[in-house]
Amino acid sequence: MTDHDVAINGHLLGHGHPCFIVAEVAQAHDGSLGTAHAYIDAVAKTGANAIKFQTHIAAAESTPGELFRVKFSRQDATRYDYWQRMEFTEEQWRGLIEHAQERGLVFLSTPFSFAAVDLLERIDMPAWKVGSGEVNNFPMIERMARTGKPVLLSSGMSPWADLDAAVTYVRQCGAPVAVFQCTTSYPCPPEKLGLNVMAEIRERYGCPVGLSDHSGNIYAGLAAVTLGANLLELHIVFSRECFGPDTSASVTTTELKQLVEGIRFVETALTYPVDKEAMAAELTELRQVFGKSVVAAVELPIGHQLKETDVALKKPGIGIPAARLSEVVGRKLARAVAANTLLSEDDFA
Repeated sequence: MTDHDVAINGHLLGHGHPCFIVAEVAQAHDGSLGTAHAYIDAVAKTGANAIKFQTHIAAAESTPGELFRVKFSRQDATRYDYWQRMEFTEEQWRGLIEHAQERGLVFLSTPFSFAAVDLLERIDMPAWKVGSGEVNNFPMIERMARTGKPVLLSSGMSPWADLDAAVTYVRQCGAPVAVFQCTTSYPCPPEKLGLNVMAEIRERYGCPVGLSDHSGNIYAGLAAVTLGANLLELHIVFSRECFGPDTSASVTTTELKQLVEGIRFVETALTYPVDKEAMAAELTELRQVFGKSVVAAVELPIGHQLKETDVALKKPGIGIPAARLSEVVGRKLARAVAANTLLSEDDFA
């Protein structure tokens, strides 16, 4: 099975296409619209393809009694209060998407309720990201997939049976699908990244595959692209001193720029396989510069039978190759040779 029709705002996802790099702001803006816009400007300078937020509407997705999984906020009594503080109006979301487009970025946001899906659809979301906790939420997945836009599934909490069902359902609804390998651990240690799972996902579903990375460094992303990841998503912050629940699992915007440069470097290297023999032929002159030849270690008279102490191996490599040293020892000279002279066949009787 292959899935060639996954495209997001003109970016084709899949084999032979550049990795689609998504900078995940999530709640790093801490409810500040100005900070959200500042992240758009910062990400635009990194070379990433897309910026992604999360659209939370507290009354539509939560209850006032929802407790924090990990209490990190001194100003929010409950997680419901926190989600409320993270909300933007539809007009503010529209301003964010327009700003991203002006800066050449694809704008994405993960919805967490029907109301959020409807809001994002009204502002023309180009693709849908389904968070790890929503893979079994078929009613909401259907609401997204019925638009016909690509659905990007995160697999962080899902066994194969759940993921099988979600991928099948998305396709039955008529939408193309891509799947992220993801481990819901913040930050995610290297032994839990599951880079091997990307190949399993590709084989199992025949779709573009990515890594949703929570390691908090650039190494996982570079490895994922080397292994063929078509998408990469990772959390970003301005600084590791920023407030928020995802800071420890994020890279800075400066690191993101370095990662993007590294990914494009790796992609170029993978695009141009090297023929070792042809490359060696091109480097003949350099081999002569760096190679070594058999030379006279001291001044030698005519008729002298060479001993090991009479010769040395020195640059350049344009004379008798160093590999033939043993063939030279024991031969007689047909003429006198000065010290540091590269020996040649004409020097022997």
